[in-house]
Amino acid sequence: MDELLSVRGLGRRYGTHPALAGVDLQLRRGEVLGLLGPNGAGKSTCLQILSGNLAPSSGEVQVLGLDLIHSPCPAKRHIGYLPERPPLYSDMRVDEYLAYCARLRGVPRWQRAEAVDWAKARCGLADAGSRPIIKLSKGYRQRLGLAQAIIHAPDLVILDEPTEGLDPVQIREVRGLIRGLAADCGLILSSHILSEVQAVCSRVLILRDGRVLHQTRLDRDAQTPNGRYLVRLERAPQLRALGALPEVAAAEPLAAGRFRISLHPGASLSFLAKRIVESGWGLTELTPDRTDLERVFFDILGGESRGGASGGGDPGSAMQEAREPGWA
Repeated sequence: MDELLSVRGLGRRYGTHPALAGVDLQLRRGEVLGLLGPNGAGKSTCLQILSGNLAPSSGEVQVLGLDLIHSPCPAKRHIGYLPERPPLYSDMRVDEYLAYCARLRGVPRWQRAEAVDWAKARCGLADAGSRPIIKLSKGYRQRLGLAQAIIHAPDLVILDEPTEGLDPVQIREVRGLIRGLAADCGLILSSHILSEVQAVCSRVLILRDGRVLHQTRLDRDAQTPNGRYLVRLERAPQLRALGALPEVAAAEPLAAGRFRISLHPGASLSFLAKRIVESGWGLTELTPDRTDLERVFFDILGGESRGGASGGGDPGSAMQEAREPGWA
């Protein structure tokens, strides 16, 4: 994948207060990076710097090899930005506003109508072109904010709290839009909603007091040699019997009838399921064991893990997976 963004030693001070200190991160095309952290962790400050709207006190930011600090105009041509409050003009209509944004973004006059139609189609606004912005619902305003961020087909899209204040249906719609955008570019988003980050991000970066505490991948590929599965059996065998199956590299007991298993490289999941069924153990679950982001988040920040979180594993095992090297 192409490296879109490279950040080294990023820092920002307000007087004597360090809002950011020594932040390093990279982003590649096709990735969605989530910024997590409590209030005051530095998420919005980081996004404002990466979008070119705030100067850093130290460090370097390169977008497709272009220095954002020393060559801001060429670098910003590759960036789309949606702040927490979409920059909308309520007295304009949707088409009028997007055409204005296209002009600001340097889209040639002869391409603007096509760019407006393309952005509306990507953001579910195809039938809203003539509607006054003041009459749009909160969800449609957020869609329009996304449309202005991508009107110039940027390589890097930065979203600050993209689902803030939306209802569950609107949140689901915006998540779908974000997933669709990720096919063509790289995205960075911040959010307080852990389930949202888990649903749309491939990596997360956890900040506290302006510093990076932890980075981890969320898009574990269950077919890789490190892939693990959760298995639930009605008639649980002895652990050694499950571990003796040819496809199983290791097996770990969890609750009654549940196990976490690791497969040998190249092992067939379908053959494993067939062997379990033929053994008469009553297979009722065989799912990838994914990182439980909520447990990781509260472990990293020193808080207590919330009971009943999804993921099926214990906090220690979730942390073990999250701390595996080679996230970048």
